[in-house]
Amino acid sequence: MDVSITEIQSMIKDTAREFAEKELGPIAAAIDRECRFPAEVVSKMGELGLMGIYIPEEYGGAGADMLSYCLAVEEVSRICGSTGVTLSAHTSLACDPILHFGTEEQKKKFLTPLASGESLGCMALTEPGAGSDAAAGRTTALKEGDVYVLNGTKNFITNGGTADYAVVFAKTDKDAPGTKGMSALVVERSSEGYTIGKHEEKLGINASTTTELVFENVAVPAANLLGEEGKGFKIAMHTLNGGRIGIAAQAVGISQAALEESIKFSKERVQFGKPIAALQAIQWMIADMKVKLDASRLLTHRAACLKDMCKPYITESAAAKLFASEAATWITHKAIQIHGGYGYTKDYPVERYYRDARITEIYEGTSEIQRLVIASSLLR
Repeated sequence: MDVSITEIQSMIKDTAREFAEKELGPIAAAIDRECRFPAEVVSKMGELGLMGIYIPEEYGGAGADMLSYCLAVEEVSRICGSTGVTLSAHTSLACDPILHFGTEEQKKKFLTPLASGESLGCMALTEPGAGSDAAAGRTTALKEGDVYVLNGTKNFITNGGTADYAVVFAKTDKDAPGTKGMSALVVERSSEGYTIGKHEEKLGINASTTTELVFENVAVPAANLLGEEGKGFKIAMHTLNGGRIGIAAQAVGISQAALEESIKFSKERVQFGKPIAALQAIQWMIADMKVKLDASRLLTHRAACLKDMCKPYITESAAAKLFASEAATWITHKAIQIHGGYGYTKDYPVERYYRDARITEIYEGTSEIQRLVIASSLLR
């Protein structure tokens, strides 16, 4: 596999890095502490074309590729994991299903403002009683004339408190068993009966909004149905398979930041008359962190390249998400260890990296689900 990046990909990576360091660097710790969504920064990402990197230009995107998107998510997450997942969820979970399953009219109406960054999107699949078991969802969208009447509650929705559009999964046939009868609808936040419920207080990614979405007799135009009625589960799984690459990229970015901070601190911190970087125990931790980071990045980029080439990538996406997320937790754990007592305080950013890294093993498919996906493909 060619691990080099093109001139355009390098330019996108540099643009994202410069933006993140300039706009997010000075406020990352504060917005985490204040649990504040940086709307002004997200708006600037849209102006730079980062909110729809692999969406075709005709629909408001930058017309680049999946690998370019991964590089941008890495760079943003390197500075702020919260903003990294805001970008990832918006692109992978809201823009992507409209791009792949939407009609031409839907793409022009919904995708164009999303991909240009004029609007923000989210995906609403998870429910209080339906996490990994998406088929257990109880939200319904029953057709009455030319509208679907939507009722139900979704929770743990990334971007839920700030999104203008939500791709909502609901049963259009409430008597259909299992995953059958589930459909996908684009729902506008301005719809009557669409309300934002509980804002979750979280361990990490505190500058990203995670909320309940409550739908009470929301009349959704039938024209907002994505794909075919009853094919929503297929749309959800397709979306998550690609979305996992974005979360893997987020984990890579957080891991990169943790490694950089550990190297810097180990050179500055003096114990026993010399920088702790001279101690073999520290050197071994840094070496292992580097190896896990490189492996995470290569797995992630491989999955992105396969998707770009329209080749099978589901197993590779799961492998990237599984390894990169667990590596991020391990790497940030070691970063705190290298910092010692200082690493446990908010004076240094590694405690934030540790808190942000942990969720990457859970959302968009837990590590256990990724293992099931990988094993299923091998044993099929």
